Amino acid sequence: MNISEIAELLQGSPAGDAGLEITGVAALETAGAADLAYVEGPRALEQAAASHAGCLLVPEGASVAGHATIAVRNPKLALVRAAEALHPAARPPAGVHPSAVVAADAQLAPDCSVGPNVVIEAGATVGAGTRLGAGVFLGQGVSVGADCVLHPRVTVYPGAQIGNRVVLHAGVVVGSDGFGYVFAEGRHIKFPQLGKIVIEDDVEIGSNTTLDRGSLGQTVIGQGTKIDNLVQIAHNVKIGRHCIIVSQTGISGSSEVGDYVVMAGQVGVGDHARIEDRVVVGGQAGVLPGKIVRAGSVVWGTPCRPMSEFKKTIARLARLDALAEKVKALALKMEKTG
Repeated sequence: MNISEIAELLQGSPAGDAGLEITGVAALETAGAADLAYVEGPRALEQAAASHAGCLLVPEGASVAGHATIAVRNPKLALVRAAEALHPAARPPAGVHPSAVVAADAQLAPDCSVGPNVVIEAGATVGAGTRLGAGVFLGQGVSVGADCVLHPRVTVYPGAQIGNRVVLHAGVVVGSDGFGYVFAEGRHIKFPQLGKIVIEDDVEIGSNTTLDRGSLGQTVIGQGTKIDNLVQIAHNVKIGRHCIIVSQTGISGSSEVGDYVVMAGQVGVGDHARIEDRVVVGGQAGVLPGKIVRAGSVVWGTPCRPMSEFKKTIARLARLDALAEKVKALALKMEKTG
């Protein structure tokens, strides 16, 4: 695409050589003469002058001398839209691979793609435009919506419901049994894991993340939520809309997470905790069982506490060695004076 075509797509204002052809997108530091890069913030504007990018996406009202630019409201979002046009995702051909095993009563949309060694059990349904990578397993009665992408080796246990435009990366497990036992008669007896799991529209889940089915109720992942690799979601957990959950986070059973919540890496959430809307939980923070984190809070630490309080605690800890030396010196002085 040339710059004028990209500007029209993005509803931006071009400046410079609008006929220059652009073939891809790249980072500001590594972009070449045929690449589009984005500039965001004053520091990036300073760096942009030295960039070799063929065209720069800049904030409205900004310019970079000696470079072709397109001024847009949100340069980073504009790069996403441009990348979708310049690097369209490859689509495998529609149809069922000869090595796939598909139950006679499974319902597959005519234009879906079923890859090698896929197994689809009885009563499962797959929506229009959905792509199932090699080795995907859909259990009995599973429902997968339209335009989903299930990458290789995704396992979906029986009865799970997956909405539209859901992306599950390699190794994701949906609907496995929750970790629930009753200790009696000197042993651990498995509690029934008979509930369901529902993944709503526009969810994306990273590689090797596991999501347990409800024990007697439902596990729910809300619309638009994005979950990173290596995350554990336990049984009966309810996660709201448009949340971000980063790698190695673990959420214990029957916890509730509101809308627009952000959890950084390695967060641990105890059972029956409630995290209300628009909370931010810092990396490696611990939310104790039954804890309620109020809407709009920013918390960190274990047990988690308001960010301002946590930073004061860390500052005090940083001075602990100096304080210990001072106490030691005072103790010696007291001994000398009797």
